[in-house]
Amino acid sequence: MIGALVVVTLVAAGALAVYGLVGAVANRPPDRWMRLAVGVVVALLLIQAVIAALQVFGGVTLPETTTFLIYLVVSVCVLPIATQFAMAEPTRWGGAVIAVAAIATGVVVLRLDALWTAGA
Repeated sequence: MIGALVVVTLVAAGALAVYGLVGAVANRPPDRWMRLAVGVVVALLLIQAVIAALQVFGGVTLPETTTFLIYLVVSVCVLPIATQFAMAEPTRWGGAVIAVAAIATGVVVLRLDALWTAGA
């Protein structure tokens, strides 16, 4: 994994969480801008997942390879699923749903980094 990409992904997920909470407090349902922000974070997660998977399948040895690969898949799936849930019935709580998913994604990215560091 690339350390700078981990930091950028964490900052983007944190900013998305704040944006979702601000939307919830302002009593606004998720809008186009929130979907675009989710898309940016998911794109970063996809780039990270592809790079990490290529390195793992290319020969990098990790102590818990299966766990690492499962976390990679989860990191990419959480935000799109939460966004679909938030947009299904757009209320003010949609932003809170996206914020919680962004926080969970940040935790998963931190765990991925910890697993990667343990193998390095």
